[in-house]
Amino acid sequence: MRILLLVNESASSVTARTRVLIQAALAEHHDVELAMTSRRGHASRLARGAAATGTDVVAVLGGDGTLNEAANGLAGTECALAPLPGGSTNVFARTIGLVDDPMEATGQVIKAVADNSIGPVGLGEVAGRYFLFHCGNGFDAAVVQQVERRAALKRYAGHPLFLWAGVNTWLRHYDRSKARMKVEHSMGSITDSYFTIVLNTDPYTYLGSRPLSLAPVAKLNNGLSVIALRNMSLTTMTRLLRNLFQGKQLENNDDVYIAHDVTSLTLTGYKPFPYQIDGDYLGQVEKLDFKWRPEALRLVKPQL
Repeated sequence: MRILLLVNESASSVTARTRVLIQAALAEHHDVELAMTSRRGHASRLARGAAATGTDVVAVLGGDGTLNEAANGLAGTECALAPLPGGSTNVFARTIGLVDDPMEATGQVIKAVADNSIGPVGLGEVAGRYFLFHCGNGFDAAVVQQVERRAALKRYAGHPLFLWAGVNTWLRHYDRSKARMKVEHSMGSITDSYFTIVLNTDPYTYLGSRPLSLAPVAKLNNGLSVIALRNMSLTTMTRLLRNLFQGKQLENNDDVYIAHDVTSLTLTGYKPFPYQIDGDYLGQVEKLDFKWRPEALRLVKPQL
């Protein structure tokens, strides 16, 4: 097979030695070309170009942001995406069953390709962009914004930085005095969401080795899941985090709204709200229209 190894050298876990070893391992079995990303949006263009010239697989060594860009370049083509964990969290790679060590994950990918474990998966789409695992609207996007302002620290203190940014944002950088948006879809609606997460997969993220599971039913071949917080008081947030760390599933109640297998929905803000896609902060908007796109992307899937 023809494989493009797409590498983001600025990602948290990527070193020159790792890149060389992974390229050598892939080249033992396949015709491998190397490409390096250098700026935002570059991975999408490189992946799209690879698909247009007959490449079979684009293997991405980088974080979730680089992986998302590559997925956007490959969606709708016959070229498959193969994640290789190179970031600080690697949510999507771990979600589909890859280990967090990039060399071991390369072995899993090589075996999956040999076994032809490649197939179509669904993606979420919003504002002209696909997402692999989630789109956060409101609070968590504000947290991602705080982290990106300290990008130099992310490589060395990824999870502690996110925890600090979460507390700092909750205390100082997010208006919790009133609802921020309404959520509307074919199965129902609410008008009092303070913070809305739209999931294509579960878990929502990882803290170290611990997954934070919001919607276990969210799978790559189902519709989207929606989690909306209707209260962000200290009591509510403490109880919610405690339940998540204990592995308890969220349920619909006065504080949390949940819907599954959603194929389209609209978020409308009462004023502009921040949003992020797969951990990449994208600014503020007043309205977002979501669609679930089945079989949008071919994916190399490790056999579990």
